Parts: sequence; structure tokens; C-alpha cells
Amino acid sequence: MRNQRPTVEMEIQAKVDTNHPDAKRYGLTLEAEERMQAREWEIERTSTRFDRRPDSDREARTRTVVREASIEQTREFRERAAAVDPWQDPERADAREQVSRAELGWVNEEATRLAGMLPGWSRAAISRRLAERVVDGVSKTAAVVGVFEALQTDTGQVLPIAALEDVPVGEVSVGGVVTILWEPSSPAIQQVGLIEDESGKTKFTVWKRSEQAVVEEGERVVLRNVAKSWYKGRVSVALTGRSSISFPEREAWWTE
Repeated sequence: MRNQRPTVEMEIQAKVDTNHPDAKRYGLTLEAEERMQAREWEIERTSTRFDRRPDSDREARTRTVVREASIEQTREFRERAAAVDPWQDPERADAREQVSRAELGWVNEEATRLAGMLPGWSRAAISRRLAERVVDGVSKTAAVVGVFEALQTDTGQVLPIAALEDVPVGEVSVGGVVTILWEPSSPAIQQVGLIEDESGKTKFTVWKRSEQAVVEEGERVVLRNVAKSWYKGRVSVALTGRSSISFPEREAWWTE
């Protein structure tokens, strides 16, 4: 009598055909068809969104929640800051809405002029500062000088080296070319040398504990949040753990 049992090869091929995504239900045993239905149901269930909608707005709602939280945090910060600067009060109207049309024209004109002298500051931000001074009753000349000095020495604003002696802050940011490096006089010092820009030059010290990148002679760098210090009547800067070094020419090369 001829053997009707399937060969091993036939069983393997049957499993392959059964599990193939293009396999049809006909020709399957009841058990195999139930397994296929169960597998399809499981795939569908695990791919269904938590809210069971194919066009779920979950991501949009998450972005809205995050945005609202950020706005609320900013508002709380400004409310605390208003104790020192009343113009930080989120309930107070924009100063530009409180000046006359003629004064607003002057504010916008001066803001445009100052924006060309203060890299990193927008005309809108400068005009708002100027308008606040005008509303406070400050003369136009004093308003321009006050806003310019405040924004020029603001944290992170890169200053001309020649201006270091005059700014009334302990931390500054400067940029220029490293013209010379000296042998450190202490094992606690990583590097020491001179940085120079178009306005002047000053000594800089990099402390080892600050863990800064190494600079080279002839390299253009920007030293941010460096500590100002004085020695024998001359101003110098030192890089601490709060400081950072950037290399404009290196960064420009990487973006090419």
C-alpha cells in the first residue's frame, strides 16, 4: 500500500506557504485558519492607537500641552522679575504702545541704527528697550546711551577687548586671534597667552580644572563667560568651569 503521509520537505513547504503574507484561507484546515485569524487580530490590535483612531491627534495635543507649560513658566518668571524691573510684568502693556507716533518713529529709527552696532540683538528688542526708557521719562540721549551700554555688556555679548576695562561686570565674552602662547608657570594652568582683536589685546589664562579645549597660536577663538581680573593695573581674563571656547573658523569648515 502506498504511503500517504507527507514528506518532511512537504511539511516545511506547507508551513512556508501557510505563513506567507499572500497565503489565502482556502485549503487550510480549521485549526490553521483559526491560527491565521488569531494572528491577524493580534497584529491589528497591537497596531491600533491607544485612542483607537487612525488619525489620532495625540502628537498635536502633546505639543499644545508642552507649549502651554512653557508659556506659563515664562509668565511666572516675568512676574518674579517684575519685583526688580516693572517692565517685566506680563500684565503691563508694551511700551511702544504708550509713546506718541512721533516718539515711536524716533524709537524705530534709533533701534535700526543700534542694531547695526549690536550683533545678536534684533531691532524689535532694541526698540522695546528704548520705548521703555522714554515712557520712564528718560531723555532721548540718555535712553540711547543707556540701552546701548546695557545690551553691549549683556551676558554672552562679545565685547571689543578695549572695552573690558570700562564694563562694570565680572564675566565677559571676547573674541579674537591667539597671537602668542607662553609656558604655564603653574601645573594648575592649562594654557596662557594673548588674545587680540582690532581694538586691543589682553592676557588669557585657561585653568586645567575648567577642562577647556586646547587653542593654538594664530587661531581665531571666542571666549564666553570668562572671569575678568586685574594684575599690575592691566585687565586680563581667565577661563573657569563656567566658560566656553568656540572656534569660528573650525565651525565654518565643518559646515562647508
